[in-house]
Amino acid sequence: MNQAVALLHAARRRRARVYVMGNGGSASTASHMACDLAKGIGRSRHERLRAVALADNTALLTAWVNDNSRAQGFSGQLDTLLEPQDIVIAVSVSGTSENVLAGLDTARELGAATIGLLGSDGGRALHQVDVALHVPSWDYGVVETVHLGLVHAMANALRGHPLTAPRTVAAEAVDLAMEPPP
Repeated sequence: MNQAVALLHAARRRRARVYVMGNGGSASTASHMACDLAKGIGRSRHERLRAVALADNTALLTAWVNDNSRAQGFSGQLDTLLEPQDIVIAVSVSGTSENVLAGLDTARELGAATIGLLGSDGGRALHQVDVALHVPSWDYGVVETVHLGLVHAMANALRGHPLTAPRTVAAEAVDLAMEPPP
């Protein structure tokens, strides 16, 4: 968590962009994260991050998918927009989605840092990201809920609320999510 926040702090200082991608429920988390980073973490433009969720531009996303391939839905956008100082964040429960993996490949090819909010066993994405926030559960609902908690914990840290050491808010959220219901 601290590594992910440090990457985002550094991106904010250099006015780099953050691109967030995911499918289905993870697309919703990606959209929520982009909103929190672009608006929720600060009052001035220098406190906020220049963040975009790649699934939010339906016309561009579907143009890439229709004219090229499903796999290029995110990677095609990144190929056009991404600069080496930017960050790409992949949100994926399985870590195996073809379009997310292709987006991570493009990020690596173009020299951008990558962060993964991953679930299950992390899939191939676990080994393709620079920093992995991994929720080791196969329950989609649990993973998606914890991912949103991680998004909020990162936003809090970026607003200047320090993460507690050695256990973070996110680690506590994972522990709570993994407990069996009463």
